[in-house]
Amino acid sequence: MKAVIQRVSQAKVEIEGQMIGEIGSGFMVLLGIHSDDTLEDVGYLVRKIGKLRVFEDSEGKMNLDIQTAGGGILSISQFTLYADTKKGNRPSFVSAARPEQAIPLYEAFNQQLREIGLLVATGEFGGDMAVTLTNDGPVTIIIDTKEK
Repeated sequence: MKAVIQRVSQAKVEIEGQMIGEIGSGFMVLLGIHSDDTLEDVGYLVRKIGKLRVFEDSEGKMNLDIQTAGGGILSISQFTLYADTKKGNRPSFVSAARPEQAIPLYEAFNQQLREIGLLVATGEFGGDMAVTLTNDGPVTIIIDTKEK
């Protein structure tokens, strides 16, 4: 799994002009699921995101995790994170998980985040979404479970 994690002051996702998910301060997570990913990858990523200390403490140092900072998560499925651009100009997405594998893992990711006490808003898997965010910092971190 690959996660692009952006610390945000606000983020929302809309489909056809209808807002389907919104958070204030927290993380906007773009989640790519590889065809080799399992529930073990989900658990690893949830633990890393939950403990990632990138929110400022009272002294202005990035020292707080998302729970301590009171943040939420906007979780967006993003198969294009597994684009292969080595040949030609049209990306290949063959290493991205197919929906029948990816949907349960995406849902498990969101559920496990909720189980550790986080507010989680989501997009719609496979939907044509408009995502708006205000990157705070900016702070953007990429975690790839294949590099653990």
